[in-house]
Amino acid sequence: MPPSQGGAPHIPDRLSPQNLALARSDTSKSIAQSPYYWPTKPTGLIDQIASALKYLVTGGAGFIGSHLVDFLTEEGHQVVVFDDFSTGSKSNLKQHSDSKQLAVIEGSILDPNALKAATKGVDRIIHLAAAVGLFNIVQHPLRSLRINITGSENVFDLALENKTPVLVASSSEVYGKNTADSLSEDDDRIVGSPQKIRWSYSDAKAIDESMAVALNVQAGLETRIVRLFNTVGPRQMGQYGMVVPRFVSAALKDEPIEIYGTGKQTRCFGHVYDIVRALIAVDRSPHAIGRPINLGVSQEISILDLAKKVKETTNSDSRIVFKSYDEIYPRGFEDTERRVPNNSLLKSLTGWSETKNIDEIIQDVASFLKR
Repeated sequence: MPPSQGGAPHIPDRLSPQNLALARSDTSKSIAQSPYYWPTKPTGLIDQIASALKYLVTGGAGFIGSHLVDFLTEEGHQVVVFDDFSTGSKSNLKQHSDSKQLAVIEGSILDPNALKAATKGVDRIIHLAAAVGLFNIVQHPLRSLRINITGSENVFDLALENKTPVLVASSSEVYGKNTADSLSEDDDRIVGSPQKIRWSYSDAKAIDESMAVALNVQAGLETRIVRLFNTVGPRQMGQYGMVVPRFVSAALKDEPIEIYGTGKQTRCFGHVYDIVRALIAVDRSPHAIGRPINLGVSQEISILDLAKKVKETTNSDSRIVFKSYDEIYPRGFEDTERRVPNNSLLKSLTGWSETKNIDEIIQDVASFLKR
């Protein structure tokens, strides 16, 4: 499982059907005990659980990616993780250190040759690798644009060459400043001036989506697109601007909880266990091909109320303080005041529903950070 150190890395073969049950029995938890377990059976999905597949997960050492790897290996599938560890962490995959189901290849999606080796023989690609986090985007705009556009193009080119179905992770950022009551997949994008670097991530993800749609329409490639809204849970860290782990980390240390802006801006937070289930459900839905689908929950909370809830949940003595955007970001930074997903398409296609609320999210993040 460790990253390759010279020479060709070992990439696991698909498990034979007769060995699938054995592989599942070797996992540390049964599927029914897993945090990713579906309380009710999803509807209208391709039946891929009966046989083992080989997945490539780009960005598989990241926050969401590592949870996806957990899910797939619990089902008995083989997984190749391709990650440059710029924002992901090898520690996120330490639970698989003795697994024969997982290969980890260290490399950048900007390197077509390394990426080509990783795609060899895979049945499906889930493309999560990206430059993420507002801090990261505004501090390294050129590198972020190259990763999010050129890197995705490299993944798509290889998927097309091998006729491999690919799911690409987009973002609610594509909606920009659209503050509609419930954002649907066909709603307009409202973004700021291109001189404001903050919107470059939105533009890049919109290009990713356009490439995926065009590849499906023009080339017949099986592509899927998920628009991830705020996703939170164990393994997420706050150093790239993610608000919940940043608040919880401060609260556990009784340090000031810093709100950027007025705190009146609202967000909706989904637990990573729920979002991974949603992602898998989309990947297995034949009706999700060639279209973007929102992945998020609609429980809305202001950032100020979130800070108060974090204080209460963690029994913290932290003060809540406010900082202007100019103190944190480059001058002219814009935030969006509201972002609420309409997830009716996701639910209608897959029967998915969330199981975790914001209180449970905060508790799980706090438990992880206390370790």
